Amino acid sequence: MEQLFLIAHVAGRAVAIAAEQVESVVDVGVIVAVPRAGGHVRGLTALRSRVVTVIDTIAALGMAAPEREPGRAVITRVDGHHYALLVDSLDDVAPFELQPIAQGVALSGAWAAAARGLIQRDGEPILAIDLIALVPGQPAQSQQAA
Repeated sequence: MEQLFLIAHVAGRAVAIAAEQVESVVDVGVIVAVPRAGGHVRGLTALRSRVVTVIDTIAALGMAAPEREPGRAVITRVDGHHYALLVDSLDDVAPFELQPIAQGVALSGAWAAAARGLIQRDGEPILAIDLIALVPGQPAQSQQAA
């Protein structure tokens, strides 16, 4: 069964995010650092009159986040709180069928924890990720497609 996915780029890789996890897509402005926050919490920003926690998605995936100005973010809601997950760029929203990850495909660390499955776009496999798995203190909402 097909479902809608947002195609984004994180750490130079295309990823698919289920549309049901996307509340909106925004340009992120000023981010205020939060003392003692984990390395993947970039800080707080104001978005439509509310405070949103900004997650550095690259750092949340266990990679060294490059020093760069924030740009685009995907807004998701977890337990009543809004989070802005930074992305390199956004591509498209389209329906795809979520497929399981083939046996023997090795994903490391947080990539493995965030993986939900694969989609195929123009013959290219794209990893579908669970945004909630990248929010501090949250387990992945859904398991890999079976």
